[in-house]
Amino acid sequence: MLVLLPPSEGKASSGRGAPLDLGSLSLPGLTAAREAVLGELVELCAGDEEKAREVLGLSEGLRGEAAKNAGLRSAGARPAGEIYTGVLYDALDLASLDPAAKRRAARSLLVFSGLWGAVRVTDRIPSYRCSMGVRLPGLGALGAHWRAPLASVLPAAAGGGLVLDLRSSAYAAAWKPKGEVAGRTATVRVLHSRIVDGVEKRSVVSHFNKATKGRIVRALLSAGAAPKNPAELVVALRDLGHVVEAEAPAAGRPWSLDVVVTEIH
Repeated sequence: MLVLLPPSEGKASSGRGAPLDLGSLSLPGLTAAREAVLGELVELCAGDEEKAREVLGLSEGLRGEAAKNAGLRSAGARPAGEIYTGVLYDALDLASLDPAAKRRAARSLLVFSGLWGAVRVTDRIPSYRCSMGVRLPGLGALGAHWRAPLASVLPAAAGGGLVLDLRSSAYAAAWKPKGEVAGRTATVRVLHSRIVDGVEKRSVVSHFNKATKGRIVRALLSAGAAPKNPAELVVALRDLGHVVEAEAPAAGRPWSLDVVVTEIH
């Protein structure tokens, strides 16, 4: 099982670990594309701060993020699973998983990034600020920059099993599974169900969508679930107590799963 996750806007500090070693990151086929983004980002942020803030979409309160980016090559690096914070990662709570579940997380979780393309949670990276929606002056839109490199390495990374795609739209656009891989890919939508005047009403949740997805991944990792395809994923999630609705799509197209919740938290 390969689980595709979005990054988080908020990130923990880099700390005092050894600096970034691009060559040590997973998916080495992305190294050249990573170096291109890293080089331009560092140069941009080491120059005109106001221009860097404009390009990166940083508010006045986030002015320090540009200076942080300027020092990425020498900043301490930590496992990506410790760098990414926010609602999904709080719910996933990698640090509290048992050793077996942590090993499963290291094998199966892949976090997408405007700077790195995609990294494993065990890859050591510094804290940074660079979303997939950024358009760098030299490279242009990062979503477009990453499409070819990701398409070249991710089908092999997906192997022959399930791909659980929990990315937000900006990151999902950087790599869209195709052909046979698409047929064993599942996306998840979280719906809030409530009764109003005796009638069920459903709505798509946003903020709590992330928390639910984090809990789903944690439950799968903790249970040692190993669904090989979307149909088996539906069974696994139901066995774990989730209300899941899904229909098999046409051949070669991803499955869309609705996870229905009655409480949002």
